[in-house]
Formats: sequence, C-alpha cells, structure tokens
Amino acid sequence: MLTHVPFPPLPAPPSWFPGHMLQFQRMLPTLLNKTDVVLELRDARLPLTSINRNFEGALQKWRRERGRGQSFGLSSSSDPHAVPPEAGPSTAPVCERVVVFSKRDLVPEWGIKPFQQAMNAKYPDQRTLFASWNRTRDIKALNELLVNLAKEHQYRPELNVLVVGMPNVGKSTLLNTLRNIGIAGPTPKALRTSAQPGMTRVLSTRLKLSIDPLVYAYDSPGVMLPFLGNGDKGAERGVKLALIAGIKEGLYDTETLASYLLYRLNVLDPVSPAYLRLLPPGTPPVLDIYDFLERLATRLCMLKRGGIPDAARAAVWFIKWWREEGGVASAAAPAHPAPAPEPGAGAQSFRRGWGFDLEWAVDGAEAVRYDEAFIRAKMEECIDRFERDAAEEEREGGGLSSTQEKKKAKERQRALQQARSRARLAAKRAR
Repeated sequence: MLTHVPFPPLPAPPSWFPGHMLQFQRMLPTLLNKTDVVLELRDARLPLTSINRNFEGALQKWRRERGRGQSFGLSSSSDPHAVPPEAGPSTAPVCERVVVFSKRDLVPEWGIKPFQQAMNAKYPDQRTLFASWNRTRDIKALNELLVNLAKEHQYRPELNVLVVGMPNVGKSTLLNTLRNIGIAGPTPKALRTSAQPGMTRVLSTRLKLSIDPLVYAYDSPGVMLPFLGNGDKGAERGVKLALIAGIKEGLYDTETLASYLLYRLNVLDPVSPAYLRLLPPGTPPVLDIYDFLERLATRLCMLKRGGIPDAARAAVWFIKWWREEGGVASAAAPAHPAPAPEPGAGAQSFRRGWGFDLEWAVDGAEAVRYDEAFIRAKMEECIDRFERDAAEEEREGGGLSSTQEKKKAKERQRALQQARSRARLAAKRAR
C-alpha cells in the first residue's frame, strides 16, 4: 500500500472566460426576479471546486428580497439531516435552492451519504441530491421534488426553475431527461448537448417540465470563474476542471493532466489503483508519471521509431480511458484500502480521498474506527478547510488576476477623474 503520494508540480492556471459567460453573469440578478427555484448543478467528482462563488452575491440578494436568510456559508446547525421543510400549501414567496451533484456513478457510493449529511449540516438552507442521468430513479426523485414544490405553493400559476452551474456539468442533458420523465408521451430533444464545454452560449427559451402542476425551466450557459486563483490552489483548481472537461483541454499539456490524474487515482485507492488493470499483471502502484507512461505505452504498443515508448500518446490515451471507463472503475474503490487492523496492531498511516476534492489523513489509531461517522467527520473538516481557504483567498484578492487588478485600478482612476471634472464644472456654474 502507498503510504505517501507526492503532489505533482502544476503550472499556473489559464484564464477561460468568454464573453457569453460575462453577459449571463450580468443578467443573473434580473433573471432571479422571475425565478422560484435555483437548480444548481455541480460535478460529484468536484463537489467543492465546481462551486461558482461569483453566483453567491446575486443569490444572497434574491433570498433576502424574498425574506430568506443567507444562502451560502457555514452554519452552526448540528442536525445532519436538516432540510428546509414546508408542510402543506404556502403563500410565502417561493425561494428554493436545490444543489444537484451530477455523475454520481463516478464517485464511490460509500461516500455519498456521509457527504450529503455533512453538506446538510453545513448548509441547512440548501436541498442536496446526487444523481446520474442514466439512473431513472434519480431523475424521478428530482422531478418529484420540483412537482412537490409547485404543489406546496398552489397559489402560484406556475413554478419557474433556473438551472445554473459551471460548464459541462450536464445542465442541458438534465433538462432533456426531466422533460421525458415529467411529460407523458414522446418529447423531442429540446436542447443540444456536447461533451465539450461551452455548447450552451445563451439563455434558453422556457421549457415545460410538468403539466400538472405547471413547471417551467430555463437552461443557462455554463459560467467559469474569471480567474482560477494564485499559487498551488489555483493551479490545482485549473487541472481538476480540465480533467473533467470543465474548461478547454487544449489550455493544458496532456502530460500535466496525466500526472495529476495518476496522483488522484493513487489517493483514491493506495492499494490497488484503477489504472493497474492497464499494466501487466503483478505491477505495483506507480508514483512517477514518466515511469507510468513508459509502462503504459509499452503495454499498448505505442512506440516511436527505434522502439522508444511514446509517452505523449500514452498520456492522451490515459486521460481518454479515465473519462470513458476509468471513472467508473475508480468509483469502485473501497472505503478502507485494506482490512481494518485489530486494536493495538500498529496500523500504517495513509491518505484517503473521495472524488478529487476531499482528501484526509488516517493514522494507525483512526484506522481502527474507520466507519461512516468517521468519514463524515473527515468530510466536514474538508468542507471547513475549503471555506476558510476561500475566505482567505477573497481577503487577499486571490479571485482576481494581475490583469484584472490593473483593469479595476484603471476604472477607479477613471471614475475619480470624472468625479473631479464634474466637481470643477459644478463650481464654475455656481460662480
């Protein structure tokens, strides 16, 4: 078993924020005025990284205007199953935020319940749901949730849902599937979908998801953060999003992505990582990316002239394999990488992970009591750490690149000059 998995060196993150993303971000406050439910999609593999904090200001204002509290932040609630209940018909303004973690089949099942409990404890005003678009029961559960919300507010003629999220989390696919479930008879595909980010570039027309009660939804463009951050955290955030095709893959070198993917698969299962099935039988887990790519290229007969393994081709194949097959294989990783030791047996310390965002250390004493409650506690620590890091990054201005900082400084200077000019003009007129 790997007891130490070194973190790979990563390049500074690129910036990918096309004009249609900025346009939708400016439209969001106006759209929320006619929205009853915000359906926010996040990728289950990146449950924290796929949060777009730029939405939060508009969402908090929306909730305040409708008499609700703050929609994002740590809560002191101790109830792990806290979900905002509304029993029976209500005349209060509809203001619900539902967070759906898509692609649940690509994360280990043992972590879904503890993570959901941790999220409900930290954010009791958000309803959370894990779903996979190929699991009919997940789509039916989400459809039932929306229909019940509409029935709870019978005084409203219709329920309007706004679907938001980062690029390539499955917003358009979800709405097509919800239409098939919610409307009887054949329903044509209403929205185009793609495996590449940026397919949806404008707000869609209203889509009918249910007839009785009436539920409509808007599909929106995926919106990336204008700047992914400075230092190691920003670099890791960019690589994660590139691996799940949340940003354009061409912005990164494939060997960099392969190096980080190897690191994550080793953390997910330090005993038998999913990639071992690609290598010759009996191969132990590999830490060095160049050693791994050489072994993989040789195994796949990807050789250049002279019999030299083609590492670049192997890196491209490795990433493609993970997106098409390896994600499901890595989701089969056990909760505990080895049989739980007997008390006093002196177990080894190791690192454990769930998805690409949550990672924690387990020492020998903790390995003895490695159960669901322990996993939930570790996940809550990860969420707390994420919140602290995000707040610190915001205080230090980490959400803006140097170019954006210069632009804002110029705008402030221009505004100051205009104010001075207006003051001089007013003084002249007053004479």
